[in-house]
Amino acid sequence: MIEIIKSDGNIEKQCIENLKNRSEEIQQEVYRVVESILRDVKKFGDKALTDYTLKFDGVSIKDFLVSEKEINEALETVDEEFLAALNTAKENIWFYHEKQKQGSWITAKEDGVLLGQNVRALKTVGLYVPGGTAAYPSSVLMNVIPAKVAGVQNIVMVTPPSRDGKVNVNILAAAKIAGADKIYKIGGAQAIGALAYGTETIPRVDKIVGPGNIYVATAKKSVYGYVDIDMIAGPSEILIVADKYANPKFVAADLMSQAEHDVLSSAILVTDSLDLAYKVRDELNRQIKTMSRREIIESSIEDYGAIIVTDSLKASIEIANELAPEHLELMVQEPMKYLGEIENAGSIFLGQYAPEPLGDYIAGPNHVLPTSGTARFFSPLSVDSFIKKSSFLYYTEEALKKVGNEAIKLAEVEGLTAHANSIKVRLK
Repeated sequence: MIEIIKSDGNIEKQCIENLKNRSEEIQQEVYRVVESILRDVKKFGDKALTDYTLKFDGVSIKDFLVSEKEINEALETVDEEFLAALNTAKENIWFYHEKQKQGSWITAKEDGVLLGQNVRALKTVGLYVPGGTAAYPSSVLMNVIPAKVAGVQNIVMVTPPSRDGKVNVNILAAAKIAGADKIYKIGGAQAIGALAYGTETIPRVDKIVGPGNIYVATAKKSVYGYVDIDMIAGPSEILIVADKYANPKFVAADLMSQAEHDVLSSAILVTDSLDLAYKVRDELNRQIKTMSRREIIESSIEDYGAIIVTDSLKASIEIANELAPEHLELMVQEPMKYLGEIENAGSIFLGQYAPEPLGDYIAGPNHVLPTSGTARFFSPLSVDSFIKKSSFLYYTEEALKKVGNEAIKLAEVEGLTAHANSIKVRLK
């Protein structure tokens, strides 16, 4: 049963520590295995991929590339309503991310000085998509579409094969609709190595995005520097700020929507209404009986869930800002009134009829979000995640003479005489 606790000024600190301690500690053995796999992939290329796929996935793959025939068969196999939902989601996700696009710019100052910035898309991006029970087509859309909007030329998707050598048909359908350019049957740390270093079959990419298990996450950490990565995601979390007007049925349902992800997921309600707190607890006990992942929800809520009762809505929002949750629901009257007070959150859901799962699937904002309090300094996956920027400048001789001596002075203070000389020779 979820615990109802009174905020006393220290409870939020305890919650933060509790949430930090959720993440799995990466054992040295995991690092050892991952580093060995990455070394083999870098050295032996496709042969290492073949060997590790047989070892870990139990299947011998001769051709890692998913054929157009396999993709078309997947489209014919999946439910038509599912395809319609994917297309609606694509339209909304594309619309939202189109608003994020940035353009290059140039500006002129006196004496012919030109300053500016070039914005270019990354050329090649790799997307890791888990298989098995963690196969989420929605994540394919959320990762591929912003890259396409940004202008990425080549999106390479990797996903582990099943025992029959095939790929989840729902994943293939989502990849086709989203616009992935190539799909390869390869998973695990070996897939990350292939994307980072390149093999005879799989091209090296500029950035790797997408979730995965502890081996995939560790591999992404290890190859960072060879390539860019999106983020290392922790367990999912939701925090709901609610007042006395909130519907307890809605609140309970939304708490469970995140708790069902994993036993390490966190679901927290912060409210200034003790009456609502009790009603939500009762609703949880009632609704949970019909949930297919009941055991996971119960474990998650017992270990990492809480209902925190505060003295005011202001105090509730302060706790939310301290926790910096992945998902934040403002289930209060006039939620727009308080939007400006939210400093730290991955994604914010406003009012009674914008539940978190709406953002997961169909609304448009990205569901790849910072977790474990990192919303204090990280942002959701976006078009910005798939671009790079170059600055440029142009000076006339007259413009250089105006500021040259000051630049020389700064260089000499730093002891960099060659820097200073580079400007001096132009002022003579």
